[in-house]
Amino acid sequence: MVDKQVQQLIKDEEQREREGLELIPSENYVSRDVLDALGSIFTNKYSEGYPGKRYYGGQDCTDPLELLAIERAKKLFKADHANVQPHSGVPANEAVYYAWLEPGDTVLAMDLGHGGHLSHGNPMTRSAHIYNFVPYKMKDKTTGEIDYDNLIELARKHRPKIILAGFSGYPRELDYAKFAEAAKAAGPDTLLMADMAHIAGLIVAGVHKNPFDYGFHVITTTTHKTLRGPRGGLILSKGTVSTPLRAPEKTLENIPTLIDRAIFPGTQGGPHMHTIAAKAVAFEEALQPSFKVYAQAILDNASRLADELKKRGFVLISGGTSNHLILADVNESFGINGQEAEVALDKIGLNLNKNSVADDPLPPFRPSGIRLGTPAITTRGLKEDDMATIAGWMLAAIESRDNDAKLKELREEVRQFAHKFPLPSDNAKS
Repeated sequence: MVDKQVQQLIKDEEQREREGLELIPSENYVSRDVLDALGSIFTNKYSEGYPGKRYYGGQDCTDPLELLAIERAKKLFKADHANVQPHSGVPANEAVYYAWLEPGDTVLAMDLGHGGHLSHGNPMTRSAHIYNFVPYKMKDKTTGEIDYDNLIELARKHRPKIILAGFSGYPRELDYAKFAEAAKAAGPDTLLMADMAHIAGLIVAGVHKNPFDYGFHVITTTTHKTLRGPRGGLILSKGTVSTPLRAPEKTLENIPTLIDRAIFPGTQGGPHMHTIAAKAVAFEEALQPSFKVYAQAILDNASRLADELKKRGFVLISGGTSNHLILADVNESFGINGQEAEVALDKIGLNLNKNSVADDPLPPFRPSGIRLGTPAITTRGLKEDDMATIAGWMLAAIESRDNDAKLKELREEVRQFAHKFPLPSDNAKS
């Protein structure tokens, strides 16, 4: 590479990833094949529109590539239609809102403090200024149970146009049948939408339930996290795909076409074809039998890590986890805030993120909790017995957060341990 400054930063990042352990539950490591596709010559090509209906010429290779990614995504999720063009998860969510809602329409979504995502109605976001978001919450943060009775009551009261199931910081499985019940209470024109960005890989592997099996109309997701692909978005839907000359009527059957129009030209321009190439590779990897083994290992590692943390005095929201994600209240556990814990753990090479807990008394940038998970370390090859080691390091780092000598000692232990587990991109690396 001619640009030595960028080259050095790439090398530094590779070393950082190699010598530490990634516990942020929304991050993962991709294969060498995914990296190669992401850095391919497809980055040169503009492909506004859809296969067979582009606005530029020279689409000999882009059309079959996008169709390949679409077919693999449909097979993975058991969907009627897939739009592989969203640049990330938030544009995917906003496109569904734009496809189905009018300004002022109501969306029922999980409260951010109880596990929801910013794009599910946080007042600081653009969509919250356009649509009316009504939050639902956990009934009991010690068990993680959603207040489904209240969810159904809110649906009956507000008649939302969308009921959104999904989360960014929730450690349990959702009861999709209860969401379907809420949709019936809301009325026949209510769209059931699932934001599965965090657990998409668990769904396609069959170790978590598929919302489509419970009458959901739309699933949005990112393609990284547990799906282990490039950073990007994806929208899956049920319904009839058509290409009318005029905008189709807003019916649930027409959702696929409405979503396609909402992505382009509604909210995005040209798709990133190099990313779509990498998505196609990741989808093929997820279709392999080995991916189910991987997804189950994520759950096994998360469950074991939660148990080991509890043994060491960590107070866990919901008492544990049923997915890939753990949320710990370090304020209640150790009298510190999540920012302090994040910094201490960063110093020893364990990367996670500070996170608010339900009804958090502390502010967002110094919240009570930390969020961690097992997708990335499972990709590296860590097993259940390794979770006790990680939990021990976490406690030691928090207890020694003001002791630089001890933190350096722990950092070297983590570094030596991490070197035992190569990055997946090392495979077939020349």
